[in-house]
Amino acid sequence: MSTPAEPHRDGAAANAAMLSSTGPATWRWYLLALLLGTVVTGGLTAFSYQVMTGMVVTGINRPVMWGIYIVNFVFWVGLSHSGTMVSAILRLSQANWRRPILRGAEAMTVFSIMVGGLFPLIHLGRNWVFYYIIPYPSQYGLWPNFRSPLLWDMMAITTYIIGSSLFLYLGLLPDLAVARDRAAGWRRLALAMLALGWRGTAQQWQTFGRASTVMACLIIPVAVSVHSIVAWDFAVTLVPGWHSTIFPPYFVIGAITSGVAAVITLMIIIRKAFHLEAFLTPLHFDNLAKLLLIVTALWSYFYFAEVFTTWYGHQPIEWEVFSFSAGHYPLLLMIMLLGNSVVPLTCLLWRRVRRSIPALLIISLLVNVAMFIERFLIVVPSLSHKNVPFLWGSYRPSWVELTVMAAAFCGFALLYMLFAKFFPIMAITDVREEHEALRGETVRGRTRLSTLIDEE
Repeated sequence: MSTPAEPHRDGAAANAAMLSSTGPATWRWYLLALLLGTVVTGGLTAFSYQVMTGMVVTGINRPVMWGIYIVNFVFWVGLSHSGTMVSAILRLSQANWRRPILRGAEAMTVFSIMVGGLFPLIHLGRNWVFYYIIPYPSQYGLWPNFRSPLLWDMMAITTYIIGSSLFLYLGLLPDLAVARDRAAGWRRLALAMLALGWRGTAQQWQTFGRASTVMACLIIPVAVSVHSIVAWDFAVTLVPGWHSTIFPPYFVIGAITSGVAAVITLMIIIRKAFHLEAFLTPLHFDNLAKLLLIVTALWSYFYFAEVFTTWYGHQPIEWEVFSFSAGHYPLLLMIMLLGNSVVPLTCLLWRRVRRSIPALLIISLLVNVAMFIERFLIVVPSLSHKNVPFLWGSYRPSWVELTVMAAAFCGFALLYMLFAKFFPIMAITDVREEHEALRGETVRGRTRLSTLIDEE
C-alpha cells in the first residue's frame, strides 16, 4: 500500500503525482497567466511603438550600436544550453539521478531559444525585411551575404530550434501515451495523435532507446556550435575587448553555467508548485549543485585567463577597455565576480549548502543575474570605448528596451506554464525506472540486480 509520503511506491499513484500539473487550472494559475500575459502585451505594444517611430526611441546610439537587445540575445541563447548539454550529457553517461530533471531542462531549452531568437529580429531597424538574412535564393538570383554574422545566427538558431524541439518531442512520446490513457474527450484525442500510436512494445522501446542515444549524440555538437557562432559575432570583429580566440569556449562555458543554474531554479519551483518532493529529492539537487560548482570553476579559469593575458600584454587600447569597465561599472563588475565565481565556489563546497533548497535557490538566481551582467559588460563597454577617442560614448537602455526585456522573461514563464498544463512536466517512464532501482533491485531479462542509492 502506498503512503502519501511515498507515492512512487505505487505505479498509479506515481503517475497521478507526476501528472498533477495537467489537472484543472486553479484561480491562482489563471491570475498568474493574466499577469504574465499583461506584461507580454505591454512588450508587444512597446515594440509596435518602436517599429512605428524608429530606433530613436531606444538607447542605441553611435558608437553603441548593440544594446540590451543583443545582451538578451546572448543571455537567452546561453540559457538554452541547459536541456541539450545537461540532459544529453547525463543521458549518454547513464547518470541515474538525471531522470526527474530531463523534461524540465529540455522544455527550457526550446522556450529559451524561441525567446532569444526574437531579439536579432527586434534589433533590426527595418524589421519587415528580416527575410534578407534567411539563406534562400530570391527571384533576383541573389543570395544573402554568407560573411554576415546575422546569417550565421539565423542558420544556427533555426538548426537549434529544430534539433531541440525534436529532442524534447522524442522524450515525450512514452509519457504522452501515459497521459492519453488517463485523459478523456478532446484532450485524449489530441494526446493520441501526438503519441503516434505508442503502445510500449519491446520493439518500440528498443527503437526509442536507439533514437534517444543518436539524438543525444547529435544535439551536443549542435549546442556547442550554436554558442560558438554567437561568440564569433564578437570575436571576428576588430573591436578591442572582443577580438579574442578564447571567446568561443568562454561563451560555451558561460552558457552551460547559466543553463545549470536556471535548471536548479526551475526544478525548485516545479518541486514546490506541484508537490513533487518525493521525486525531486535532495540527492538530485546535490548532484546539480556539484555540476554547477564544476562549471563555475571552469568559467573562473577562462575569465582569469582572459584578464591575465590582457594585463600582462598591457596593450594600451585593450587595457583601456578593461579599465573603463572597472571604472564606470564597478558595482556590476563586483556582482558578476561574486555571483559567477566567489559565491558558488565557496558555498557549494559544503554538502549542507548543496542540499539546502533555499540556499540553492538564492545561489542559482545570483549566478544568472551575474551572468546577465557579464553579457552586458561584454557588449556595452567595448563599444563605448573603442580605439577612436572621438567616437567614445555612453549607453543607457530606454523604457522601450526594458519593457521588451521584461516581456521576454514573462513570455518565457508563460510558455513554460502552458507547457506544464498540457504536457507531463516530468519524464514519467524514466522516473518510474529510477524508483524501481531505489527499491533495492532491478530486473534485466532473467536477472535481478541489486542496487543501492543513498537519498539522504
